[in-house]
Amino acid sequence: MIGIFDSGLGGLTVLKPLRELLPRADITYFGDIRNAPYGNRSHEELTRLTVDAIRLLRAHGATGIVSACNSVSASLSLSLFDTLELGPGRLIEMVGPTVASLKGTDERLLLCATSATIRSQIYQSAFAMVGKDIATLALPDLAGAVERGAPQAELEAIVLSELMEINIDSIDAVILACTHYPLAVEAFRRVLPDHVRIINPGTVVAARVARAWEHEETGEGRMRLIISAESAPFRAMAKQAFPDEDYEIEVLEHAETA
Repeated sequence: MIGIFDSGLGGLTVLKPLRELLPRADITYFGDIRNAPYGNRSHEELTRLTVDAIRLLRAHGATGIVSACNSVSASLSLSLFDTLELGPGRLIEMVGPTVASLKGTDERLLLCATSATIRSQIYQSAFAMVGKDIATLALPDLAGAVERGAPQAELEAIVLSELMEINIDSIDAVILACTHYPLAVEAFRRVLPDHVRIINPGTVVAARVARAWEHEETGEGRMRLIISAESAPFRAMAKQAFPDEDYEIEVLEHAETA
């Protein structure tokens, strides 16, 4: 069974394409809404929340884990694999597949992400390893706005206010390096010039998971969604993403706060 976790509803942008690629896989999704957003958390907090999320998914039977939170990628140290008894190749995160998919491109890239992701330098280092420099831009308020179901006008205002700091003429493509950001893709499209390509890493990561685990993740196609606090926006987004799916949403009764 595949386990996916994120700070809230953003990881649904990974779950949806993965479900399309592996319809027979059994998948459990955990959205840590009570502690969202993760983007402004310290490294220590991210590490603790990561361990808690993986342990929860493992307790529900997950043998392969997908970290759908870019901010978490910086806290995934090698020691966690021993601590959580995860075998080689049993955890897939966002950064590696995203960078690999853009290796060799001549596009001038702008990475839009949370403060924690940019502060960690994890994307900058990974791109440097493939010989590419990138520009970065933190949008500290966007993930939280998406999580609470903010109206389109507010999302556009947040995106516009941050992008004013960038010389857009020097950019060919924008990477939405927070799984919440693709849920605000229309705001980016309305603000960015037509020539700028928008990249959603969720589809790249889903494809990587499908290639890696397609032969072993063949079950009954069950999908279970777990959230750490009640959320009307999460329920609405799940219904929109999976209108024909049979799934249940479980709200944890005793989720701990950070």
